[in-house]
Amino acid sequence: MQPRLDFYTASPDAFKAMLALENAVSKLPLEKKLIELVKLRASQINGCAFCVDMHTAYARKGGETERRLYAVSVWRETPFFTPRERAALAWTEALTRLSETHAPDEDYALLSAEFSASEMVDLTMAINTINSWNRLAVGFRKFPQE
Repeated sequence: MQPRLDFYTASPDAFKAMLALENAVSKLPLEKKLIELVKLRASQINGCAFCVDMHTAYARKGGETERRLYAVSVWRETPFFTPRERAALAWTEALTRLSETHAPDEDYALLSAEFSASEMVDLTMAINTINSWNRLAVGFRKFPQE
């Protein structure tokens, strides 16, 4: 596959808007390691190689272990994640696959048991943002550098 276009330069105003949203989300008071797990999981689901590569690297820099990174795609079958992380990963999957899941009550119950109301909105905004980045990168074929 070949890159389709450089979405950074094709529409500078749209790109600035995405960067503004990303910047706002990065300042929300959620754990950085948790956010990287969420970004990695959504990117895996969406098949975004660029974002999987980037967020794996960011997670490592932030102190995440290789073992946990390898297990993100199978987080339900491992003991490596806290209840809070599990709730965030379940919510990430539910919202990333929204047309299939319709954000089930079970996942919302897990989320609300671990997160405050403002944290639930903050997490949802982080999930929305990575899904938007994934759609740009996959749609326009942005690939990781070798």
